[in-house]
Amino acid sequence: MSSRLASALVQHIKRIPRTTVLLDNKVDLPFRIKYSVQRGIATREFSGSVAHRQTMASNEHGAWIGAQGAGSLDLRSDVMTVPTPAMLAAVANCSLRDDVFHEDPTTRDLEAHVAQLAGKEAALFVTSGTMGNQVALRSLLTQPPFGVLADHRSHIILYEAGGVSSLTGATVKPVVPKNGIHLTLEDVTAHAILSTDVHACPTRVISLENTLNGMIMPLSEMTRIAAFARAHDIRVHCDGARLWEAAAAGAGTLAQLCAPFDTVSLCFSKGLGAPVGSVVVGDAATLRHARWVRKSLGGGMRQPGFIAAAARVAVDETFSAGLLTASHETAKKVEAAWTGRGGRLVHPVHTNMCWIDVEAHGLTTEAFTGMCADEGLVVSGGRLVTHYQIAQNEAVVLPKLEKVFERILGGA
Repeated sequence: MSSRLASALVQHIKRIPRTTVLLDNKVDLPFRIKYSVQRGIATREFSGSVAHRQTMASNEHGAWIGAQGAGSLDLRSDVMTVPTPAMLAAVANCSLRDDVFHEDPTTRDLEAHVAQLAGKEAALFVTSGTMGNQVALRSLLTQPPFGVLADHRSHIILYEAGGVSSLTGATVKPVVPKNGIHLTLEDVTAHAILSTDVHACPTRVISLENTLNGMIMPLSEMTRIAAFARAHDIRVHCDGARLWEAAAAGAGTLAQLCAPFDTVSLCFSKGLGAPVGSVVVGDAATLRHARWVRKSLGGGMRQPGFIAAAARVAVDETFSAGLLTASHETAKKVEAAWTGRGGRLVHPVHTNMCWIDVEAHGLTTEAFTGMCADEGLVVSGGRLVTHYQIAQNEAVVLPKLEKVFERILGGA
């Protein structure tokens, strides 16, 4: 804990009227807390269970130490990023008002800032990307019957527990892109249901994902699809959990990339490194309805300022300061180390993901994961995700990966 935050806690406790409060469990419960306040003197102990104290003593948890913390050797996903010391400092200076009543200044500041970056009228802070997508889709869908068209690999189809169907009642139409990289207007027009026949379930929302598997959907293609959608009174949503990555790669500004869409969800806790949170951006009327939908899904937050403060720092520190670009450069170095030895790729490298095809070289993903573990690296199959911590620890990570690649491919 930073000295600033500790000082703030002590000052808060000192304002309590003269009394003594002692809460101390001696057994191994999940938390052990002790407060003693008497005559303006405050002490505080928060030690956790025995297992928790042992973990903290090992310092392997990497709490609040930035690039060298937990995640520095973890290539499974950019969700493994940990918050930075600057985020902790922001937490100590945040507001603590009620966001259900839309009264928290820190949260409102974050929403206004991201809305401006995205070129949209309004924004809504939510706890996760899944909630952001579900809130947005439910806000865009009005009266059934309705269908949602999306890439067959998209997060809303594969990784959101069937929420689109169960929470909105919509029928989801998975589409396989012919080019293997991203949906095109031709893919959409071939599968969108425009019929008014009573037997049909018309397409009411097209949901695109950018980036998807680390690959960028070009702005020109998104614009074509959006124009088709508007011509047929179809709303358009973007799962932009990693849209920051596309902007950092030069695919357009964040505002340009958001422009074709009615709603966009943006994640703070992946490559940006915030501990939690996402945001939905769109027009003011849709976002007013989205706030109601968020509440109906249990997403109303009473004092979210501390997580909103960390998210704001993540936007400024990781996105605006260029740390994402460095992670893309590291991904290209991983790609070169693999392909330079004759290794095959599953997907082209556009941003911070390098998909290597270990099975094409006679190796199971489990075996590859074990070989990486031998070098102290954490991976999940052939998807290697470089985030800001990997980029800042490149001098350690790359030689370890090269050693594994050499074992698999030799000098070929």
